[in-house]
Amino acid sequence: METEKPRLYALSTCSHCKSTKKLLSECDVEYDYVEVDDLEGEERKAILADIKELNPRCSFPTIKINETVIVGYKENEIKEALGINNEG
Repeated sequence: METEKPRLYALSTCSHCKSTKKLLSECDVEYDYVEVDDLEGEERKAILADIKELNPRCSFPTIKINETVIVGYKENEIKEALGINNEG
């Protein structure tokens, strides 16, 4: 079963978003991300609509890992969704 890459919806100025990117990189996870505040016009509206489907509050970071949606920087939940052992 092929899994899709995690997708991170972030803001370029958000410290929690930066921490999430750093965590994913440290875990050697290949992921896609969108810095929503860098988008404009229809592209921004479309991405915000996507985020609201996952997270009605539309807060950041919002991460989609397979069928799991995590809102905020929650290291243990992110690692668990990625199937990474938290111990040690």
